[in-house]
Amino acid sequence: MKSDLFASENLAQAAVAPGMSLQNAKSVRYNVNGEMLARQGAMVAFRGNLQFERKGQGIGGMLKRAVTGEGLALMSVRGQGEAWFAHQAGNCFIIDFEPGDALTVNGRNVLCFDPTLSYEIKMVKGAGMTGGGLFNSVFTGTGKLAVVCDGHPVIIPVTSQSPVFVDTDAVVGWSARLETGLHRSQSVGSMIRGGSGEAVQLKLSGEGFVIVRPSEVTETVTGH
Repeated sequence: MKSDLFASENLAQAAVAPGMSLQNAKSVRYNVNGEMLARQGAMVAFRGNLQFERKGQGIGGMLKRAVTGEGLALMSVRGQGEAWFAHQAGNCFIIDFEPGDALTVNGRNVLCFDPTLSYEIKMVKGAGMTGGGLFNSVFTGTGKLAVVCDGHPVIIPVTSQSPVFVDTDAVVGWSARLETGLHRSQSVGSMIRGGSGEAVQLKLSGEGFVIVRPSEVTETVTGH
């Protein structure tokens, strides 16, 4: 059987080292030797002796998810084998955390990560009850985190002299040390008259960066 479908770049090769790697731009492969964590519903294939178990968020976490629709519903993957992860053909990126690194990530953009990373669902300070910016996941420690993004992300530097304002439906993540708040770009009168549709943004100030996706399409995080 012959086809471009079977080109070498599309074939899954045997893993040479434990942990995660990019299978291609749209998927991540994880060579599991023990345990790892992934977003529920993100596994698209596996081979070997692996067990998948839903990991609860606790009462507080479930409440946050019910309020915002953007909690981080996880599953643990245990055993020995390989698993592939993807989400709606989004672009995948692997972030390697070093000691002292901390990144705030929107739950809808988390794909999978090493168990050596710590994560906590936190309220975004100053964000109030609005859009996707109310509860996000803060990752710290050492290890790798795979994130998924609609399209090619834009990385915008944030400085103390130049804060950045981001649509809450478009933000993927930001340096955890940045200060957050809400910015209203329209007057109340303008909103009553219809306005531009861009009434409130997440304000990020300090020193760091913010990751933005080129899409404002909202997603519902579901577990399978």
